[in-house]
Amino acid sequence: MNVLLFLIIILAFIVLIGILNERLFHLQSDIALILFSLTAALLLVVADRLFQIPQLHDFIGRFGEFGFEEYLMDGVLCFMLFAGASKVNMGKFRQNIRPISLLALLTTAVSSFLYGILFYGVACLFRIPMDIWMCILLGCVVSPTDPIAATGILSKIGLSKNVCSVIENESLFNDGTGVTLFVFVRSVVAHSGEDNFAMLMCREIVGAVAVALGVSFLLFFLMKLTKDPVRYILISLFDVALVYIICEALGFSGVIASVVCGMYFSYQMDKMERRVRVIDPKEYYRDFWEILENILNAVLFVMIGLYVFDIEISPYAAVVIPAAILILLLSRIAGVFISTVLGGRHIPGNYDLREFLILMAWSALKGGLSLALAIQTESFLTPEVYRIFINVTYVTIIFTVLVQGLTIRKVYFRLEAHKAARMQHENHTAGL
Repeated sequence: MNVLLFLIIILAFIVLIGILNERLFHLQSDIALILFSLTAALLLVVADRLFQIPQLHDFIGRFGEFGFEEYLMDGVLCFMLFAGASKVNMGKFRQNIRPISLLALLTTAVSSFLYGILFYGVACLFRIPMDIWMCILLGCVVSPTDPIAATGILSKIGLSKNVCSVIENESLFNDGTGVTLFVFVRSVVAHSGEDNFAMLMCREIVGAVAVALGVSFLLFFLMKLTKDPVRYILISLFDVALVYIICEALGFSGVIASVVCGMYFSYQMDKMERRVRVIDPKEYYRDFWEILENILNAVLFVMIGLYVFDIEISPYAAVVIPAAILILLLSRIAGVFISTVLGGRHIPGNYDLREFLILMAWSALKGGLSLALAIQTESFLTPEVYRIFINVTYVTIIFTVLVQGLTIRKVYFRLEAHKAARMQHENHTAGL
């Protein structure tokens, strides 16, 4: 499909859905985009099956040919991560660095492997042709929480800054862990030879951080040589794109590198805040990244909704999809539990363990990165197993964004009420 025509269709969906939602439904904007674009796509698929209109069938086929994985992984992902990381509150980040680190590293690893083990049990029970490593690979695809969904949805529904900081920062960093796990387990499934996970993890993370800090340190000097806020924007774009390309070429994590770039530029811009106020009084730099993030988020959520055009339903879907949702929640709870226990007594937000487990399990939204990773498995999985991967991943994204995304606000405020009652009871008991 022509790129300009594709863009026109996506923009039409974004504008029309946005106006419809603003006037009638009043849902969170990103959730509305994925909900109504999915609904429209399903209606078109049903119309194609019922009426067999050649032009409609041709349109659906051509739309499905647009490379979602290439668009995200080789195109806009680094800019979206940079924009999200640019908004990190460094004070909150330093305050919660221990739980964030454990959640980003340990929780993702535990969740991925536990998910795979439980899913393998389902596969054995129903004679699904997947071995244990294929099931673990699926766990690596769906376990990482998505930073784009987290920053695009959770920050807009009223969560406290401290809690939102933990969830968003975990989401920003755990994708690096998830991608590294995916690369390692993929090598086992595809027999490509990556057999040392510790070395792979170290190379991906340390290499990414080193490249991001080194290049960003050098390029930030250019900021001090110019008084044009537009050049601030161009330098930041150049920085994150260059770092991402270098890391991907060297086998480092471009995901983590993009996050580090965003945090570094945000930190340095705050340090030179007085100068920025004079040079950029209208805040072109911050507004640009805010607007770009909103536009790219909107495009991504519409593309996820419309990706249903390209999905073939597996004969095992009725069995594996309900099981996959349950396994996802159980493995996430287990991963958060282990990380929280190892993290010590202090739990962010003054929650008790049960409250924190519920919040972190229900706020774990999935998004475009999981779908892009699932698409990458087509080259080495059988068509039958690949369909299972795509079906499970897609429905997982839809479930977490629509069901969990629409109810997380209510869950959060119920947990806050429960926490307040618990603390009041504890204070009363202590007073006696």
